[in-house]
Amino acid sequence: MNQRVIKILVLILIVSMFGFFGYSLVTKGKSTDVGDKAYNFELPKYEGGTSKLSDYKGKVVIINYFASWCEPCKEEFPELASYQKDYGDKYPFLMINRGETIDRIKKATKNNKEGMNYLFDYNAKVSKMYNVTGQPETFVIDKQGIIREHFNGPVTEMQLYNWAKKYDK
Repeated sequence: MNQRVIKILVLILIVSMFGFFGYSLVTKGKSTDVGDKAYNFELPKYEGGTSKLSDYKGKVVIINYFASWCEPCKEEFPELASYQKDYGDKYPFLMINRGETIDRIKKATKNNKEGMNYLFDYNAKVSKMYNVTGQPETFVIDKQGIIREHFNGPVTEMQLYNWAKKYDK
């Protein structure tokens, strides 16, 4: 290659890199993580209407992001259903689905016979605020509304209970 072509390619590469980094800085949204105040969302519920995180003010809340097609989510589901049954009244447990329809979740959960609190993040706005990168992901929010745990991967009923109890102060 001649010198002129190499200089043009290097110049294009440098301009592209600056453009990418500039775009990243401009479009970077506000997000929350462990130690931050939890973002107060309002999302559609499985049974109709909406639910807000602030509806659970003063309680330890556990949020689990899931998808019906996610194998680890399917594997952890019996543990989550047991937690909901045993501790869901004391420590609210919210299952948030990103991008799927209510009808798809009705089929996947056999019409929610476990009584789970399903919420729907259709446009992934809330998942972006919580830095959700995959499924399953679980968050524990304390009574003051601070995110205390952010766990990637499947969880057990006892993990959830131990976290909830730990932050029930």
